[in-house]
Amino acid sequence: MTAAQTLRVTLKLATSLDGRIALANGQSKWITGPEARRQVHRMRADHDAILTGIGTVLADDPQLTARLDGVASGDQPQRVVLDSQLRMPTDAAMLEGPPVWVFHVAAAPAGLGAAELIQTEADADGRASFEAVIQTLQERGVQSLIIEAGAEIAGSAIRSGLVTHIEWFRAPMLIGAEGRACIAGLGLEELALAPTFQRISVRACGADLWETYQRG
Repeated sequence: MTAAQTLRVTLKLATSLDGRIALANGQSKWITGPEARRQVHRMRADHDAILTGIGTVLADDPQLTARLDGVASGDQPQRVVLDSQLRMPTDAAMLEGPPVWVFHVAAAPAGLGAAELIQTEADADGRASFEAVIQTLQERGVQSLIIEAGAEIAGSAIRSGLVTHIEWFRAPMLIGAEGRACIAGLGLEELALAPTFQRISVRACGADLWETYQRG
């Protein structure tokens, strides 16, 4: 796919040391510290678009904006939501401000506030195809995308082979196997098939560790 050659796709992860994004009951605020969260806002401002899934919207009701001094409303990244069955609440915080692009596979209702509904192909599980979404974003002029989502979308992104970079913030805590993983299953049966990334930097970020990886 040509999108892989021209679109920078960054997967942002914020986890415990053992790669968990939340407790088993869903509690996740805040695993990483304020310094890491400030860096994430800078990353958002540096990308054309930011993508999440409907699960994150329903759980956290995020704004998905770059909340930094000097970043005007017109300079915000385009917000993108994968919402296959159009479960977005009409009072979601993301529906405030510029139109959100909502990718879906179900039949669209009359409308969803200021959202722009974009019907796309379904994958084998009936969800919005990550590859098709990336292709559409590329056609719409998006050159850099940051993904802030749960394990299922992170897994779909990795499986697609289109993720070019990973920005990983690790907090100095352990949650254990009952916690929620940061990436869903990849269906691997051989280590040789595991996606590989080259670590290009490691630095302290407050109490957390910030690692940057590039696709190998």
